[in-house]
Amino acid sequence: MNKFLSRHIFAITSISLVIAACTDSVDVVSPLDYLGIEVTSAENREYSFTDKKSGYWYGTTHQDSVFFWSGWNISKKRIFSDYQLSVDGKSLNRKEASCTVYPNRIVRKWNLAKETFSLVDNYPVLYISLCEVNGDSIGISLNQDLLADGVNSENGLFYTPKENANGRILVSPAVDCGFAFTCNGIKAPISSDGFIITYGTEDECEILLKKFRSEGKMWLKERADRMNSLITEYNPIISNLKDLDKALNWLTLTTDELVTEQQGMGIYAGLPWFNEYWGRDMFISMPGTCLVSGQFDVAKQILLDFAKFQDKNPESPTYGRIPNRANPDGILYNTTDGTPRFVIQAFELLEYSGDTAFASEIYPAVKMSIDASCQNFTDDKGYLTHADADTWMDVKRDGIPGSPRGNCANDIQALWYGQLKAGSKLAELVGDKESADRWFRLADKIRSNFEHDYCCKEDNMVYDHLNSDGTPDKQLRPNQLYCFEMIGDEEFKKKVTRRCWEELTYPWGVASLAQWDKQFHPQHENWHYYHKDDAYHNGTVWLWNNGIAMQRMIEYGQVEAAWQLFQNMNRQALVEGAVGSLSENADAHPREGRSWVNRSGTFLQAWSNAEHLRVWYQYFLGIRPDMMSRVITIEPKIPKEITSLETSLKIGKGTLSYRYSDGKFDFRFDGDDAEIRFIEPKELVEPIFDGVKFCSPSPLPHYPCFDVYHDPALTY
Repeated sequence: MNKFLSRHIFAITSISLVIAACTDSVDVVSPLDYLGIEVTSAENREYSFTDKKSGYWYGTTHQDSVFFWSGWNISKKRIFSDYQLSVDGKSLNRKEASCTVYPNRIVRKWNLAKETFSLVDNYPVLYISLCEVNGDSIGISLNQDLLADGVNSENGLFYTPKENANGRILVSPAVDCGFAFTCNGIKAPISSDGFIITYGTEDECEILLKKFRSEGKMWLKERADRMNSLITEYNPIISNLKDLDKALNWLTLTTDELVTEQQGMGIYAGLPWFNEYWGRDMFISMPGTCLVSGQFDVAKQILLDFAKFQDKNPESPTYGRIPNRANPDGILYNTTDGTPRFVIQAFELLEYSGDTAFASEIYPAVKMSIDASCQNFTDDKGYLTHADADTWMDVKRDGIPGSPRGNCANDIQALWYGQLKAGSKLAELVGDKESADRWFRLADKIRSNFEHDYCCKEDNMVYDHLNSDGTPDKQLRPNQLYCFEMIGDEEFKKKVTRRCWEELTYPWGVASLAQWDKQFHPQHENWHYYHKDDAYHNGTVWLWNNGIAMQRMIEYGQVEAAWQLFQNMNRQALVEGAVGSLSENADAHPREGRSWVNRSGTFLQAWSNAEHLRVWYQYFLGIRPDMMSRVITIEPKIPKEITSLETSLKIGKGTLSYRYSDGKFDFRFDGDDAEIRFIEPKELVEPIFDGVKFCSPSPLPHYPCFDVYHDPALTY
């Protein structure tokens, strides 16, 4: 452990013998215990846990299941939606409970009992502990809406999920001390310690039950130890701002929750309904999920496992592509941007890890992806062409794209340029000089054309896309912020950054379209007027774009403005929405009478969390490794509110220790060889940004989206 942080970690982990368990044993307080977030009945927040394999639980703290997606889901099949507990036949009403959510469990307390609900790693097991019971018996019953039948057995009660007739659920006492069957459940003496629910075939359920009864405490400890290591060994953070530390710890852990092994190793796009692998989302999320956290073996395995899904059929119209989406039901290749991001992340992994041997493993997929695009999808200027809905703004309804961007979107050209540059460097590493030179020349060609074709210097904007006839699209969207590496005019880029901040970036996030555009939809969900998909990329805020918006502001010295947005997101993780996470979307404009907006989309979204973490480490802390050259550049941009901070990062085979106090920095790199290049912070005077401020809701007198009122409201 690095010495900078050891005294703090020791102070946390050495506290022991203070929490009495439900058995005679006593648990040691772990760092996870300090992350508990108390939730009131009025707040009634959502929460989620995964088993790191293919299962998740999604629920609300004080409410029985009311959502289609609530409950236990395994491999995209709903297993059951909820359960109810009782003491001596009296139901425990969640609305009456005090509740605390931790990264590894949820704890509810009543006068009659204390419930602790947990999952374990790698096994389909739910553990519902009941202790401090004021009564003689405890009971559990399952909601029947997703269950086909109930069959009594000597070990408990079997159910068949309606969505997977080949699977079974077994509900059993946690301790084998007898039980009785009740309507839709079982009851047991209080010595049973609660209940275990297992999933699989009947034999697998019984084997898991037996194993959990003998090894369950160890499984729970191993899960807690794994989580603790992420916030004490890989990404510890101690600053003068306790809420900052808590938010970053929570976001680190809920992001890691999405790293699973459902189809090989991958990153769920989001919960509750995107428990599948999306190529685009996964590789946007990789830096903040795996690289800044030092989980290089995980990143490597994700890249290798996803490469197996590459379209290798030369006759296919999507030849060479990495999937847009992979789930147990099939694979789709309907995106252009996932493949460039795959290649870029393969090289960024090498920059963080220094693992040059990996280049040879991943290079066949890289070469196929680039050569196929050169052959099938490039025009005479070298641009990568694509269909209207083959970018991240991909929604279609009734087959019609909601925000058509064909056939040359600006961010696609930036990604294509990045893919060629990364691919060229990988080709050099494996000795393929011909490909390296050819791809480098094509990248240079794209860069030389881009500024002329896309940059409107009169309006301080980068055209969102070129139409198939070559005409530019002038809608103001955040995608232009991803294109700066292809633009040489620094003053122009500063003006673009300011315009995007003031016309797209609200205090709650970056909108997908400027509010002065008549295609703008002020709220994501306003079902009496329009289908939500019509608003999805036409005004709705996307939190993942906060990352690039903050990055560009920080690069141009606007640290305090970026910090305001960063702190607003930390606040969401701690006190709003799903506990410890950032949502996919939010409204652009608050509802009538409100000063803040509603969240929407998935409530734990990988790229929202991950981009937040990436910007923290790469731009606020300023840590940008290049272990291929054995150099770690540190260019910190610390907000004024932070007066002291200590952290450490895994880089290469070593650990970078980072200390900041009263304006002074101290760094040390142990365990590997690299030069630290420290760029001293200095005040940047940028008149272009004088008086810069967030975008403020200022709607047009009328938007076409409000032309028709639908009663009843539209639905799916």
